[in-house]
Amino acid sequence: MKEIDVRGLACPKPVIETKKALKEDDKLLVLIDSEVVKNNVIKLAQKLNCKVNLLEEGNEYRLTIEKTAANVKEEGEGNGKVYFISSDKLGKGKDELGELLIKGFISTLIEMDPLPDKIIFINSGVKVPTVNEEAREHLQSLEEAGVTILSCGTCLNYYGLEDKLEVGSISNMYEILESLNQGDVVSV
Repeated sequence: MKEIDVRGLACPKPVIETKKALKEDDKLLVLIDSEVVKNNVIKLAQKLNCKVNLLEEGNEYRLTIEKTAANVKEEGEGNGKVYFISSDKLGKGKDELGELLIKGFISTLIEMDPLPDKIIFINSGVKVPTVNEEAREHLQSLEEAGVTILSCGTCLNYYGLEDKLEVGSISNMYEILESLNQGDVVSV
């Protein structure tokens, strides 16, 4: 079993190093010193259909990741619509109008056929699934309908909103770029 040490590495380097190592080995031991990194690496492993075992030792984590008989998913699977939202307002102009438009945009998405595969929030866009109560309710409906909702963890941290995320999941730049690279992207 190969061992990789990603302690002290900044996002998204731990995810990238883990993915590289999984291309070469069927079983890894990943040494991690951050809960956020631990969650991101587990997310990657699960996405790749790998089995994950976690051992916590104080503020450090030891993840054993093993490819399963179902094999690791190949990159490039699925090319659905991805909405990339980088602001809590839609368009340029008056802020009040922009806030109204983003609420209308999110509430109308549930009516689209087909629904998008993913909605990704970065920068001030992370305010939409956190502090924008009306939009958050519509995002919950979209998530229940199978749409993946991702919010940038660095952005949530910057705005002090990590504990206010009630819909979707915290993501990282590697996962975001992978989604953008594989999807039919609409930037909002």
